[in-house]
Amino acid sequence: MATLLITSAGFEGHVIKLKLGTNRIGRGPENDFQIDHPTISAGHCEIDVQSDALMLRDCDSTNGTFIDGQRVVAAKLLSGRAFRLGEVELLVESTEIPVYIPRFQVAPEAQPPVVLADGSLICPRHPRNRSTYRCIHCKEVMCDGCVRRIARRGGKVHRLCPKCSHHLEQLGGEKKKKRSLLELLKKTIGIGISLAE
Repeated sequence: MATLLITSAGFEGHVIKLKLGTNRIGRGPENDFQIDHPTISAGHCEIDVQSDALMLRDCDSTNGTFIDGQRVVAAKLLSGRAFRLGEVELLVESTEIPVYIPRFQVAPEAQPPVVLADGSLICPRHPRNRSTYRCIHCKEVMCDGCVRRIARRGGKVHRLCPKCSHHLEQLGGEKKKKRSLLELLKKTIGIGISLAE
């Protein structure tokens, strides 16, 4: 974490832990970090925490911002560098920015599928279910409970592999073709309508 250490008398051991982005430092309570000292302006300076360094900007302070005794308007601060706000000395203790990578729950590792006498496959993750889908990329088989679904409003539901996120194909060939309303009526009512008439 990017940190500053105030080294002036009366502030010994006072650490400022900077957040990512812009950090405002000054005497006023509206700042991100308040330093109560008469030589520090109400809004003295800003420090931008970037990926590799800290960028210091003076905000037109009365008593100035200094590095190596020279008044600065803007400067890059590296780890181990000292600077002064008015009469208050600070040391850049660290410029490291922690990056947190979220953990995603990974699907459990699948065992090889068991083939039944009729040729159907048992789901490797759910032994009580038959496999109904196969990934077109990694070729893993799975049951309906393993499938990850993504649907857009008014759109088609996409079935994706929990392992590699590629599309799935249904096992057992194509789905039965849906019957038309005319065919359904013929079968239900038992009418024989000839289209040639």
